[in-house]
Amino acid sequence: MKYGISAALVVLAVASGASAGTISGKVSGAKGESVVYVEAVTGKTFPAPSQHVTVNQKGLMFVPHIVVVQVGTTVEFLNSDSVAHNVFWPSIGGDKKLGHNMGTWPQGEKRNFTFDKPGAVPLLCNVHPDMAGYIIVSPTPYFATTDKTGAYHIDNVPDGTYTVTFWNEGTKPHSGQVTVSGDTKADATLTK
Repeated sequence: MKYGISAALVVLAVASGASAGTISGKVSGAKGESVVYVEAVTGKTFPAPSQHVTVNQKGLMFVPHIVVVQVGTTVEFLNSDSVAHNVFWPSIGGDKKLGHNMGTWPQGEKRNFTFDKPGAVPLLCNVHPDMAGYIIVSPTPYFATTDKTGAYHIDNVPDGTYTVTFWNEGTKPHSGQVTVSGDTKADATLTK
């Protein structure tokens, strides 16, 4: 497998004969929370989640700083601060045509947006340029965020071979193939 100089992906698979397994491992070489997700499952589509996710603007920050959602999820943006806030993103997954500005609104109000394209969404506020956050829109329901040690665990992934993406706000996203058969280990070392 070739991943370039900037990332190394080590994949070890342990066969167990199950029809669904787990992907777990550790992401290293990056600071803070990382996101791991399965890109696509051939022949499967996934219904949009009915539950909405809230991103709060509180203390002049996006809370939580990083949110992972499945394609089709509606995100509610709430302003809990006593000052007006704006929410905009210049792109989704690097596609500037998908940039959007939701406008500015006062404390206590919220606005919704349904994310129907996968990729990283950098959240910004025109009123407070120091505010930043991220929504990572996964094409499948198979995703996880790492804990403080970089460990992650994704359950109930159908057996098969998939492209798995590793994302961290301090690095470029990196992808590699992982064959799931029972419990599967996929570690990644990310660099800038």
